[in-house]
Amino acid sequence: MNALTVLAPKDQFGAPTPDELFTLPPIIPGVDWFTKPVLLALLSAVVVIGFCWAAFASPKVVPRGVQNVAEYGYMFVRDQVARPFLGKDADRWMGLLVSIFFLVLIWNVMGVVPVVQFPVASHIAFPAVLALSIYALKVYLGIKHQGGVGYFKNMMFPPGLPKPIYLLLAPIEFLSNMIIAPFTHAVRLFANMFAGHMLLAFFSMVGFWFLFEKLTPLGAPIGVLGVVMTIILTGFEMFIQFLQAFLFAMLAAMYIGGALHAEH
Repeated sequence: MNALTVLAPKDQFGAPTPDELFTLPPIIPGVDWFTKPVLLALLSAVVVIGFCWAAFASPKVVPRGVQNVAEYGYMFVRDQVARPFLGKDADRWMGLLVSIFFLVLIWNVMGVVPVVQFPVASHIAFPAVLALSIYALKVYLGIKHQGGVGYFKNMMFPPGLPKPIYLLLAPIEFLSNMIIAPFTHAVRLFANMFAGHMLLAFFSMVGFWFLFEKLTPLGAPIGVLGVVMTIILTGFEMFIQFLQAFLFAMLAAMYIGGALHAEH
């Protein structure tokens, strides 16, 4: 890796590398695990708890302020995430799904908050732990509601197909549901936040370098382009952040729904 890295001289622009952006030192010397992503993850949890507490601790009949915003979020998750996949069971799981949606959203939005500027989900450990927790819940619910044999039978041997097809279908379904599904659940969120943070860092550094560090008549237009692209990509990234929170919660609802009821 080092042999393929070409370092720019000090007076030339060098694009940010993943090591510079994502390998962060510990906040407290000697406590290696307590880095900026860990701190932001904890702050995100506090923000979500505080937001929900402020909204629903003493709800009013006519919602205002924080309660109004929270209820819009609740209704969005209920109508677009829970009910399409859970049906009559949607209300039982709203607490979990709303928490997942808002937590992942705050994780992502941290990437465009001034000063903070780091999306928690761009570190694979965080979406991986969340996805594995949902995966464990899915397997538990599947075995509880369908039985140990019934859960895997319904998953690997859907009825109505010629028996020879099962020789090919059964291992594919097992691999897809037990390994690929939780892997892609985490990686989809991680990859989008990782790539988005890289792009924003690159164009913001282009703007800063050519407009402030090395301002020249030829470099100024490049710097202006970097600033414009940063603004455009920030708006686009905010849309992606919301979309990824929605997709993560939607897939969680889909997995829970599939565990509660056999897919046939």
